Amino acid sequence: MKLFINDIPVILEDLSAINDMEKYDVVLDGTKKNIPHKKLIDDVIMVNASPEKVDQLFKLMTDKKFKQLDSITFGVENKKEAVKYIKSRFTIVEAAGGVVEKDGRLLLIYRLKKWDLPKGKLEKKEGAKKGAVREVEEETGVKVELGEKVCKTWHTYTRNKKYVLKKTHWYAMGCLQDDEMAPQTDEGIDDVRWMNISEVRNALYNSYRTIRYVIQEYNKSLKKSQCVR
Repeated sequence: MKLFINDIPVILEDLSAINDMEKYDVVLDGTKKNIPHKKLIDDVIMVNASPEKVDQLFKLMTDKKFKQLDSITFGVENKKEAVKYIKSRFTIVEAAGGVVEKDGRLLLIYRLKKWDLPKGKLEKKEGAKKGAVREVEEETGVKVELGEKVCKTWHTYTRNKKYVLKKTHWYAMGCLQDDEMAPQTDEGIDDVRWMNISEVRNALYNSYRTIRYVIQEYNKSLKKSQCVR
């Protein structure tokens, strides 16, 4: 479960699988009642965190931005049960999007003053593959061909005073036609652009960690496919 809360990477891990505590800047005891907010800086690990404590901190991080926090890892007794509990405490929304390639260039959109990848919420009873293609074509005007799944990401937000956990499915895609490429302005998109490798790298400085993660996973999948060949 690759989760981002207010663009901060959040990792749930079985406590038994965590061997190197030295790579963390702050170690917190999850059995303590109060969460020391001032200690949420740099790379943090909370050990022996109950699912309830994880849920509490998830919602706190959704409501408040911790600008000095780089990442947080929760060491839990049972990762599977913790994930199940967290999902039960949020409203689940599913979305899908794509990493579109054409002649070695990737398709990025500019929305809310940041570079992003085209994506959007799935319609009722819509499958992730169909929704991913629809959203990419609607937001960019580019006709695409669906490829392999890249990864999935999760992030949290609030809507109508309810906590939402959004699951996004990401797919590799190829360009079929881009003659009518244009930003979907009614969705707040100001620009759509093909970028080469160096341009993508520069754009990612003004993007989200979620998007950087998706592109990293996309590049990994390319290398794997090249090795198979």
